[in-house]
Amino acid sequence: MDLATIIGLLLGGGLVIMAMGSSISCFIDIPSLMIVAGGTVGAALISFPLKDMIGVIKVIQKAVLVQIKSPGDLVKQLVGYSQKARKDGMLSLESVTKEIDDVFLQKGIGLAIDGTQAELVKEILETEMDYIGERHGGGAAIMDAMGSYAPAFGMVGTLIGLILMLQSMDDPSSIGPAMAVALITTFYGALFANLIFIPIGAKLKKRSKEERLLKEMIVAGIMSILSGDNPRLVEQKLNTFLPPTDRVTSFD
Repeated sequence: MDLATIIGLLLGGGLVIMAMGSSISCFIDIPSLMIVAGGTVGAALISFPLKDMIGVIKVIQKAVLVQIKSPGDLVKQLVGYSQKARKDGMLSLESVTKEIDDVFLQKGIGLAIDGTQAELVKEILETEMDYIGERHGGGAAIMDAMGSYAPAFGMVGTLIGLILMLQSMDDPSSIGPAMAVALITTFYGALFANLIFIPIGAKLKKRSKEERLLKEMIVAGIMSILSGDNPRLVEQKLNTFLPPTDRVTSFD
């Protein structure tokens, strides 16, 4: 689980609620919520295919609930595979494929075991890597779009409230509810955009970069294993993807 996302949402939402104080009920307005939430989702459905909108739910779950594998652990894993392949042959890796929880890595090792040419293995993995990146980028694009739609529909709600207020200037009792719609929708739009949609979009972009780095390391590691490189050399190649402070040293 990504604690940073959970803590950020709780901290941001909690501080906003604290600022409301005992007047929190004044900030609850169903028509305003319907304008912002309904308008934002409706605009997103117009902008993106339905399957992409449904799929973004899984992408958000991945951003919040799934912890990215440590690059250092991946280096150790690939170095271990290179040692096994160098000692017992490439077919010996067949015994570890079922233990691999990364589908991309499992596919790459499987192609290597099947005797696929190195150039073809690299081409297949890089093509899949590009398509995975496009899918992740699509989720971030939806969040960014919703982050821009929410404040806009907040302004729409404000205009609706002002129109209702101006039409009922002769009835003082109706001015208050109309003014509440006018102001609270702007509040909802800004809150949803800046606490939920835009930050989650940024997190998805960050996650996409992290996953691409791991996949690039996997491709480089498998290519090195197929070349029969010494495990020390495999480790050195993979360490070039990492900053000096995070590099792995398995050999004295």
